[in-house]
Amino acid sequence: MRYRRLGEPGHEIPVACTDQGLFDLRPLTDDVDGSFLARVSPAVASHAIERGRLPDIKGGEDLRVGAPIARPGKVVCIGLNYRDHARETGAVEPDEPVVFLKDPSTVVGPYDTVFVPRGSTKTDWEVELGVVVGADARYLTDVRDAAACIGGYVISHDVSERAFQLERGGQWDKGKSCETFNPVGPDLVTPDEVTDVQRLKLGLAVNGELRQQSSTAEMLFGVHHLIWYLSQFMVLHPGDLINTGTPAGVALGTPGEPYLRAGDVVELWISGLGTARQRFEAAP
Repeated sequence: MRYRRLGEPGHEIPVACTDQGLFDLRPLTDDVDGSFLARVSPAVASHAIERGRLPDIKGGEDLRVGAPIARPGKVVCIGLNYRDHARETGAVEPDEPVVFLKDPSTVVGPYDTVFVPRGSTKTDWEVELGVVVGADARYLTDVRDAAACIGGYVISHDVSERAFQLERGGQWDKGKSCETFNPVGPDLVTPDEVTDVQRLKLGLAVNGELRQQSSTAEMLFGVHHLIWYLSQFMVLHPGDLINTGTPAGVALGTPGEPYLRAGDVVELWISGLGTARQRFEAAP
């Protein structure tokens, strides 16, 4: 099953996307949020469509696509989680996941404008596999328990301002939490649609030039390990978003450091999850 949210910011409606069209999820839920993911399985949504309980949406293709999950309770990010990315930044591969948090209000739609912050000199791109939590994860005893806690997968763009992140007191959150710095979507794809989450190809282009191209097979710590690990330090709740790290090819590790400027266009893709596109503009 694929879930999407359509409409203007703050007024999105929840939608199920199938080969037969777009279907209004409001008979089942007010929104695609943690409560919905924890309460309604993909099989229930499919059955409701088959029984004609969900009306189809005409003209949905013309509506704005919002983030496919309502504002998460928290956005948990993993740094240096791809071998090639650790090398390009000159960092030692970590023995344990590098964890930081990002302001949930940074989450916007997959085609929304992203603002280059005032005073920014090093706004950078990062394509990432995002994992949306579907059930509480608290002190999981085994990595194998993690699968039951996954609500779905998304394309997540962990936009970063490197000067804020690395040169302004060493606080990563400052370089990650600027307005609009986490476009997500277009779809939330449920786990039954993903054969092997550790074999997904992902990539990113800036102004049509390929910058990142890799596979989730290159992760140092896989998705299930990350959920198990995080559950030892915090409770993961339905609707939370986990950004699982980015591969090599970011501006920080590129000769000449071609950081993003107003007018640049970034395109992102992950196999099976779709594509996203954002234009960068100066912050108003």
